[in-house]
Amino acid sequence: MTPQDGPTPTDGPDPSRRPRVAVVFGGRSSEHAISCVTAASVIGALDPAHYDVVPVGITRDGRWVLESADPERMRIGGRGELPAVDDDADSVALARVTHGTDLVVTAAGRPPQVWGEVDVVFPVLHGPWGEDGTIQGMLEMAGVRYVGAGVLASAVSMDKAYMKVVLSAAGLPVMPSVTVTARGWAADAAGVTAEVAALGLPLFVKPARGGSSIGISKVRDLAALPDALEAAFAHDPKVLVEVSAEGAREVECGVLESLAGGVETSVPAEIRITGDHDFYDFDAKYLPEEATALDVPADLPEDVVAQVRALAARAFDAVGAEGLARVDFFLRPDGSLVVNELNTMPGFTPLSMFPRMWEATGLPYPALVDRLVRLALARDTGLR
Repeated sequence: MTPQDGPTPTDGPDPSRRPRVAVVFGGRSSEHAISCVTAASVIGALDPAHYDVVPVGITRDGRWVLESADPERMRIGGRGELPAVDDDADSVALARVTHGTDLVVTAAGRPPQVWGEVDVVFPVLHGPWGEDGTIQGMLEMAGVRYVGAGVLASAVSMDKAYMKVVLSAAGLPVMPSVTVTARGWAADAAGVTAEVAALGLPLFVKPARGGSSIGISKVRDLAALPDALEAAFAHDPKVLVEVSAEGAREVECGVLESLAGGVETSVPAEIRITGDHDFYDFDAKYLPEEATALDVPADLPEDVVAQVRALAARAFDAVGAEGLARVDFFLRPDGSLVVNELNTMPGFTPLSMFPRMWEATGLPYPALVDRLVRLALARDTGLR
């Protein structure tokens, strides 16, 4: 995409123009491809009659580029080919050139072009360097409004170990776990193994700050612990080893801020693994040929639905989230609910639960995306 294919460059913001929304995606994390897929859906849903949409990709090595406006380029291929940000696209940057924060495009052989003010950034970045408070901090420093949670809520929710601390302190139920660092494992593998063994088996070993089930292993025998830890360490030097909620049902609930204030919750949904997968792994989540049943809404008693929605809103408030979140639960065989995790930027792919839950609640996908942008436009950066 060249500047001629996108919005017309301006010398500064024009009060009469459509709000300019920069959809930022890709990034340096292991969830690069899923971020691209999410961006395709978001870009396709933003009404060009109301918004001036600019697709901004972040390459795997961290370079910001002006990406294609064609959502189809960012879809998963028919044979499972995963998309990626174009390394050869023109570079972009946010800079305070006029009285606002402008988008500046730099192409080989041409002087930098100032496209004018960016009104809001929609950061559909998953994992580290995006969902963890880093880009939120950058946008706060740049004075640009953005969709979703702020710095602290993003960082706490991305780090599953600290998220458990915060949720537990707020009186919310969580699964028992042990945090293992690469340094701690290298220094005292026997001590770590003993601490993990005290949790009981089976266990899940997962990157503490990862997502999309990348790097996760289920351990049924302590002899498999070293390999599981190394697989998780490949994505994060900090790993969470957590008791498996055996026999539990996986239930999710969406939380969304209201334009009038307060929060709303969606009808809950349930994920059922019907194929050969031992748990809800990457393939089951994103590859269409895999056998995963998604029940939207979940078939739950009314009192359980009420508990899920109430706990979801409490978890949202506990971490100080803003805009949106998806809260995941385990419904155990004894009927008790446990908060598994909270995602401040849940997926928006065609298979994603968050938009499907809101669709079932009465908020269609385009209206959901529009709500999030409007919430961001109404919120200033800085302390609030």
